[in-house]
Amino acid sequence: MITEIFQNLFTVGNLIFINIGMFIGIIFGAVPGMNGNLAITICLPFTFQLDSVAALLMLTSIYFGSMFGGSITAILIKTPGTGAATATLLDGAPMAEKGQPRRALDSALVASTFGGVVSAIALLVFAPQLGALAMKFGSPEYFILALFGLSVISSVSGDSKLKGLIAACLGVLLGTVGIDSVSGVPRFTFNNMTLFNGLKMMACMLGLFAIFRMLERIKRGAAGKTGKTAQELKSASADDRYSFSDFKRSIGTMSLGSVLGALVGAIPGTGGAVASYLTYNIAKNHAKPGEEFGKGEVKGIAAPESANNGATAASLIPMLTLGIPGSAVAATLMGAFQMHGLASGPKLFEDHTVAVYTILLGCLIAQFFMFLQGKYLMKIFVKITNVPFRLLTSSLIVICCAGAYAIANRSFDVKVMIIMGIAGYFLNKLELPMVPMVLGLILGPTAESYLRNSLSIDNGNWLIFFKRPICVVFMILLAVLLVALAQGEKKQKQREAESNKKDAAVA
Repeated sequence: MITEIFQNLFTVGNLIFINIGMFIGIIFGAVPGMNGNLAITICLPFTFQLDSVAALLMLTSIYFGSMFGGSITAILIKTPGTGAATATLLDGAPMAEKGQPRRALDSALVASTFGGVVSAIALLVFAPQLGALAMKFGSPEYFILALFGLSVISSVSGDSKLKGLIAACLGVLLGTVGIDSVSGVPRFTFNNMTLFNGLKMMACMLGLFAIFRMLERIKRGAAGKTGKTAQELKSASADDRYSFSDFKRSIGTMSLGSVLGALVGAIPGTGGAVASYLTYNIAKNHAKPGEEFGKGEVKGIAAPESANNGATAASLIPMLTLGIPGSAVAATLMGAFQMHGLASGPKLFEDHTVAVYTILLGCLIAQFFMFLQGKYLMKIFVKITNVPFRLLTSSLIVICCAGAYAIANRSFDVKVMIIMGIAGYFLNKLELPMVPMVLGLILGPTAESYLRNSLSIDNGNWLIFFKRPICVVFMILLAVLLVALAQGEKKQKQREAESNKKDAAVA
């Protein structure tokens, strides 16, 4: 099997698509207002004609590249391309201002590669182990697991847990459109034949993630460019280079950040931003004499970059093994796996062993390509920040329309995408998060199927879920999670109220 996996991975086509995905990811990560999730959503329809392994290697590479790409603008123009890169700005921007932009970027690149390699190894080692354990699951466990996944991502998306759950329910409702697979009864089709097959997940995702984002950008407008003019990537001082001594100084910090990033990333609902700030604070609190964090310290770049990239591949562990996406990108990738015939969950490793292991190993190889692209194509990535705003936005909208049409070669899906984009714009006004809605669309039909199978096992007895130990464990975990989140939200509101009172008193 090992020989087959290597033969499956190391083909010219796969290596090319890994590099294409990495290039696209870095560009989208480097442009403020864009992100890896948007890039994956836009590119997904164009992967339908590809082999599933090549397509998923490309999409996961976009994810990894976007995480590093966010550090480019954080360092050069003090505008993080991604939320996870905000901690990188604290020392990256001061180092660039001191005349060492190349040193800062190379430091971020080395730390990102280091963290990405550790994360990919964690994915390769621990995902199969957890997948083997999950093979003991049956239909009742799958149903509870789907509910758990919906509740987790809904509860950590946005400030209001209730609005997250409402968004998830809306997604589940959209998933019921079409002919019922069990009874054959049309549901919410309004006698429209095009709705009998349901709403295409890809069209909805393009609308909620891409078109919605473009509408937001159009409303905000821009001063002609996607960002401020980037600094020229030229050595401004004699010591503008990343040396081996810099690597030796930061190797401990990178190791800490990579491990913490992998641990935090594997927990649903956390992600790279949490890991990067956690590692940065630890490194800062244990700074040695002469290390000036916040003024261009190389460890201040190594800490957050190793952590946020350490969380990337590790965040796919619960998604691949349990079907629980821990972030917006993981939810989108979960839909991508499903569209390419590799449904995430406990059976994934059993049903598609070679394909999955090929993708896992490809995640490791992608980190080295990220280093090579970052090293030799940095000047190209930096110039992306100077692309005119109108040109970039209009081009992406055209690409989205072409992608929606390519799903099934019909204009109806383009209309669905536009309607969902407009709906997403107004839902955002109501502060309803998009990720739970898309996840509800993905997991809703699956949860319904497993619910019916579970009830048929025990003649419609709902107590079947209390007779299965694994179901009980996940229900307890879900109850504890919801209570903890409710308490946290309550305390946050109290702190905000106290802060408002203090501000009013000072005024």
